[in-house]
Amino acid sequence: MSIIFRILFVIAGAVTALFVARDALNFTIIQTFVAILLVTAILGAGSLWSLRRKT
Repeated sequence: MSIIFRILFVIAGAVTALFVARDALNFTIIQTFVAILLVTAILGAGSLWSLRRKT
C-alpha cells in the first residue's frame, strides 16, 4: 500500500512542480490536493471502463 502512495506522490509532486515552486510554503498542501485529484481521476476512469466493458 505504501508503494502505491509513494508512486502517487511522486507523480503528484512532478505535476505540482510544474505550477508551484518547490520552496513555496504551501507546496505540500497543493501536492496533496493534486494527489487526491489523481486518485479521483483514476477511480473515475476505472468505473467508466467497467461500465464500458459491461455493454
